[in-house]
Amino acid sequence: MNLINILIQTIFSQNFIFMRFLGLCPFFGLTNDMESSIGMGGAVTFVTVMASVVSYLVYYLILIPLGVEYLQTISFIVTIAVFVQLVEIYLKKMIPNLYKVMGIYLPLITTNCMIMGVTLLNIQNGYTLLETVFFAFGSSIGFTLAMILMTSIRIRLRDSKLPEFFKGAPIVFIAASFIAIAFMGLQGLGG
Repeated sequence: MNLINILIQTIFSQNFIFMRFLGLCPFFGLTNDMESSIGMGGAVTFVTVMASVVSYLVYYLILIPLGVEYLQTISFIVTIAVFVQLVEIYLKKMIPNLYKVMGIYLPLITTNCMIMGVTLLNIQNGYTLLETVFFAFGSSIGFTLAMILMTSIRIRLRDSKLPEFFKGAPIVFIAASFIAIAFMGLQGLGG
């Protein structure tokens, strides 16, 4: 039951975009069309889950036995960067259109604070390897859900008649704040 609670909380009541305000760069930068949002969600999911598992193993099998836990941040960044490079190589070769659409945001996954936050919180919360996988996967699904929600709203707003001063970034920030308020209503969900 604990695994299901972790999954539900990270998707909804502890969503990294709306409740922790981490990972906002791609959230605001790549939510103009559904293809890039889903592509970024998939890339972030892969990198987050894989980096979390490898970071967990590095921390408990290398850093702790050597007594160099203080190197966790740099080792986690390197781990994340490796997986981002794998995603970048794959997309460039297999899905070049998505690679072009994602542009600068793809390599910026390396510095996505959500991914780093997930890897650090896994260690801080003392999760087991299986709990780490569920936390990382749920966080990524929550990120993807946030991306899809914002993309849907932005697509709808394109056809809306808005006062000139609301167009562009102001209405996006207002919409994001309303979604965050709605997600606040999910506090307590999942235990």
